[in-house]
Amino acid sequence: MQQDSAMVAAGAAAAAATEAARRELVPTGKLRLGLAVGPTIGAGNVVMDAGKPRGVAVDLGSELARQLGVPVEFVAFPNSGALANAGDSDAWDVGFMPVDDERKKKVDFGAAHIALQSTYLVAPGSAIRTLADVDRPGVRPAGVENTATARAAVRLLKTTTMTLVKTAEELFELLRIGKADAIAQSRESLIGMAANLPGSRVLDEAFLNSYVAVAVPKNRPAALAYATAFVEQAKASGAVRRSLDNAGLHGSVVAPLGLNP
Repeated sequence: MQQDSAMVAAGAAAAAATEAARRELVPTGKLRLGLAVGPTIGAGNVVMDAGKPRGVAVDLGSELARQLGVPVEFVAFPNSGALANAGDSDAWDVGFMPVDDERKKKVDFGAAHIALQSTYLVAPGSAIRTLADVDRPGVRPAGVENTATARAAVRLLKTTTMTLVKTAEELFELLRIGKADAIAQSRESLIGMAANLPGSRVLDEAFLNSYVAVAVPKNRPAALAYATAFVEQAKASGAVRRSLDNAGLHGSVVAPLGLNP
């Protein structure tokens, strides 16, 4: 009898936790999935394909909504910084974005699902071969403002100054027209950009090693716990790996189980 009572109590606690998670994750009756949109698919951003978003965050967010039994609504932002900044505006309920200390002030992060490297793409014919070459007088690096990648690059550059733009599209255009010598993004995003600029090269070295993780607005502990459990299951089942491969990100690394950066 005591065992039966304990099982009932445990079941009731689980149901209550799920209800709390639903209230925090879907306060409007649908899961509002925040997305950072770029010109190419990357570790922390999606791409618009025939007017519809495509990428790992879309796959994971859509499956999370399916498991919750609610519709998914895509809420697009021009970069991951804008997505993080909107964490207190009640614009989105869950997102997947690169982690850094500045963002931890604005959103709460759960489990990581992708290991992230940031580096530079250099122009065709460039003599730049290493990170040290970027930080030399006369070199013009550029990045997207308010992103983990740009913040890391700015901290590390001692000799030259980084130009900041609002979108990855603007960033790529600076390199294409010769107004930047090296542009900073995740390695995955840069590989996609390089395909559109023959002769450009992604540097072998990386200046930032971090993670992409699930995030929710501040002070939603039940939502965070539920989303974290979902990501852990998606890693364990191979869903994250399949999503990366479907996006063409075969070289991307799935984060280890149990990693909350």
